[in-house]
Amino acid sequence: MFGKAGLGGLMQQAQKMQENVKKAQAELAQTEVEGQAGNGLVKVAATCNHVVTKIDISPELISEAADDKEMLEDLILAALNDAYEKGESTSAARMSQFTQGLPPGFGDFFK
Repeated sequence: MFGKAGLGGLMQQAQKMQENVKKAQAELAQTEVEGQAGNGLVKVAATCNHVVTKIDISPELISEAADDKEMLEDLILAALNDAYEKGESTSAARMSQFTQGLPPGFGDFFK
C-alpha cells in the first residue's frame, strides 16, 4: 500500500504535525480571553486552558450588591462561564487547522 519512502514520509509528516500541535497547545495555555457578565460589571480573565488570572468587579456593582450576595455570585459564575466558552472556542478554532481533511476520529489523536 505504502512504499518504504511513502510510509517514512507519512510518519515524518505526522511527527511534524504532532510537534505543531504541542506548540499550539503551549501558545493557547498562555492566551488569555475575557468573559463578562452584567454588561461588563464583572469581568474574568482566563487562559484557554481554564486558568483564571483575574477577576474584576466594578465598584458600582459592589455598592449595589451589598445586600444581594446571590446576585453577585451569579454574575461571577456567568463571567467565568463566558470566559471558559471563549477559551474553548479560541482553542477549537486554533486546533481545527490541524484536523482539517482528516477522516473522522483522527482528530482525537492530537488531543
